[in-house]
Parts: sequence; C-alpha cells; structure tokens
Amino acid sequence: MRPFANIGNVPFDIQVLSSIFPDCRHITEKAIALVESGRIIRLKKGLYVVSEEESGKPYNKFLISNHIYGPSYVSQSSALRHYGLIPERVHVLQAVTTKHSRDFENKLGMFMYQNCSNEYFHIGVRIQQEQGVNYLIATPEKALCDLINFSKGVNLRFVKDARTFLEEDIRFDIDELDRLDITILKECSLYSRRRKSIESLIKYIENERDL
Repeated sequence: MRPFANIGNVPFDIQVLSSIFPDCRHITEKAIALVESGRIIRLKKGLYVVSEEESGKPYNKFLISNHIYGPSYVSQSSALRHYGLIPERVHVLQAVTTKHSRDFENKLGMFMYQNCSNEYFHIGVRIQQEQGVNYLIATPEKALCDLINFSKGVNLRFVKDARTFLEEDIRFDIDELDRLDITILKECSLYSRRRKSIESLIKYIENERDL
C-alpha cells in the first residue's frame, strides 16, 4: 500500500494528511510519527512533502518555496543560477513576496523571502513547468533587478558601477545581455527601491548593444 502515491512531490497540509488517513483520530501525532520515520518531511508548521524515498520523485525546491510562504516567486541568485547566467552555486533559496520578509529553515535547507510592493511583485514573473509541476519564478530581468534591490551595499550610481557589478561581483554571462528584455527592466525601475541603480544597469546594457 502506498498512501502517498497520488501526492508525488507536491507539498501538502495537515488536512490532506487527514484525508489520506481518515480513520486516524490523532492526525498531529500521526504526522509526527511519519516525519520521525522519514516518510514525510516537515517544511514548516502544518506543511509537509513526501520524502524522495517514499514518493520515488525528486524534491522540487522551487515548487516547495512557492508553497512555504506565498504569494511568492523564486528570484535573485536562485533564479539566475537556474537560468545558467551566473556560475556560483546558491545555498539559500531566495524568493520575493508581498508579505513580510521571513526566513524558514527545514531539512531541505534555508528559504529566504524578501518583501516588495504589490505593483512591483507582478512584473516579470512567469509560470515555469517542470516535470509535471508548475511554480512561479522571476524572469532573468526581474531576478537581476531583485538582486540589486535586496543585496546589501549595492549602489550602482554610474554605468561603470553596473559593469563592475555584472562582470566582477556576480560574474554574469555577458554574452546573454542581448537576450534581456529592456522593457521589463524599465518597468521594474518605476517601482524599484533602487531606481537609480536599475537605470544605470539599463544604460550599461544599451551601451553594450551599441558597440
């Protein structure tokens, strides 16, 4: 018997667990026992995911991130690395939300959420389909803007600062600059907490395209 066969790798709450074990009168204790046995993983209070060993499917941390705290989308270095635009491995799952900024830590790692306005949130976000599941993730342009907005000490006052940030600080794949949608960058700048820095980034990209 495989009670979790229909869930796969999608996070679920305690109500779903109750539907799987309808005869269980103490579902919280049941959840604790399932976590201790390694059959399910506790993501946060009341939210779980079936273990890889139990489901036979790998975890999708981007999908999990969307479920832990939302509305939210995967962004910053996590998204840029996903797109192959930066070389560094990212050890913290970075996301953006309209809720208060929060961090969550569980067996699968650290999940960090940064707050933004409702107007800014909806710019440059796409639904990504992967292995039968959908999750929200920033476009490359939005991920870059988010990284500038939420990274401490980033102040791109001049075009040369934008060049240093891209080429040296995050080692962005400069060959991919032509693929970036300037329209998304300009829209982000209107609601950005670091508007001047985004504008310097846009000028740098436009200058590179004119060469």
